[in-house]
Amino acid sequence: MADIRKNTVHTLDITGYTAEGMGVARLEGRVVFVPCTIQGERWRVRLEKVNKNVAWGRGVELLLPSPERIESDCPLYGKCGGCQFRHMTYAEELRAKAQRIADALERVGHVRLDLPPVLGAADPLRYRNKVQFPVSQNRQGLSIGYYRPRSHDVLDAPDCPLQPQAVTRLRGAFQAWMQAHGLPAYDEGTGRGLIRHLYVRTSSRGESLVCVVANGDKLPCADALVDSLRRAEPGLAGVVLNVNTRDTNVILGDRYAVLWGQDWLEEELCQLTFRLSVPSFFQINRAQTEVLYGVALDFAGLTGAETVLDLYCGIGTISLALARRAGRVIGAEIVPQAVDDAMENARRNGITNAEFFCGDAGAVARKLDAEGVRPQVICVDPPRKGLAPEVPAILAGMAPERIVYVSCDPATLARDVDRFVQLGYRPVRAQGVDLFPRTAHVETVVMLEQNPTL
Repeated sequence: MADIRKNTVHTLDITGYTAEGMGVARLEGRVVFVPCTIQGERWRVRLEKVNKNVAWGRGVELLLPSPERIESDCPLYGKCGGCQFRHMTYAEELRAKAQRIADALERVGHVRLDLPPVLGAADPLRYRNKVQFPVSQNRQGLSIGYYRPRSHDVLDAPDCPLQPQAVTRLRGAFQAWMQAHGLPAYDEGTGRGLIRHLYVRTSSRGESLVCVVANGDKLPCADALVDSLRRAEPGLAGVVLNVNTRDTNVILGDRYAVLWGQDWLEEELCQLTFRLSVPSFFQINRAQTEVLYGVALDFAGLTGAETVLDLYCGIGTISLALARRAGRVIGAEIVPQAVDDAMENARRNGITNAEFFCGDAGAVARKLDAEGVRPQVICVDPPRKGLAPEVPAILAGMAPERIVYVSCDPATLARDVDRFVQLGYRPVRAQGVDLFPRTAHVETVVMLEQNPTL
């Protein structure tokens, strides 16, 4: 029997991946998680943490490399917590994500579907249209970048292959401005210091919106900041101050002030136009979001006559895409500002067959059911935690012909699919879409139909 203690080294074969993108091996019945490894590889692994049934290790010698292994294109890979797959080809990453979806549906959802390949991005680089950099003064100096894994230690990130180069230029100008004027970064421990976060949103039109999150009502040397940012990025559309003086991990406060230009960007999605302010939710990969919504529309199978209920509708992106093919769309969202944005987006795009309600998904569905609303199609795009336990029964009680479930977490999706199966709906189609290349995240769309045999 092997000595399975911390710091012992073992030869292990990588047989799969975790949901977080780590390689999986086995050591005398114990599962071992090893980051930056690839299925099919053999490694000498040093154990760093050992529990009764599971261990975590670090590869110290690669004995049998995978043909899918590549050199990372980012000097911060492995130090930053943002990416998990930069050591492998994009094709292998997509295979890992497809396996994750299939495993979740089978093990948690107790269903097996014929899954087509995950729809990958044409370009897995520079796709993020929103970046929120924490700002910190640490041993390395002024750091503006990303948190190290499982910590609030900020890693300075002069560039990132996930973000547009406009963001890189704006971040560099902002850091130089802070240093030139001696402006202090916020300290989470003491609650002192001024600059908490740098937020940058970009659009496919080449425009940028900058928001400075500050622990105070005023921003010193604001004119100098605006001048510096405008010189760095010709496409800058506006600079906004956000005030957050609370002792919280929530990034944005409730108050805003425009320092220069406008406090919004316009973006196009699925031939619709959306106005995005700093707090607006919008998927971070525009090109792949169009692919995702195309799958959802295909699964919805609309003919132009249906009533569609869209829950967790946000600013109405999916709702308005559905409305162009449906008779009537009803959107529901719990965030009041998002509902206001959805109504304004409908007006801006000349869409008159969509209406929006503010409220919890279950409460809105229950109210509509009591009013006799019978949607033929229900679309849900919940947060990572999935649907609240009572929601599937409420939706099934409305007896829609089809339910289209869009999810950013295969595990909670599979759990909810199992709940719908118990309520008389069977999953018939599923499709993975990669909105977050080089990270472990993946989107999935599942279409469920009423099961005539139940």
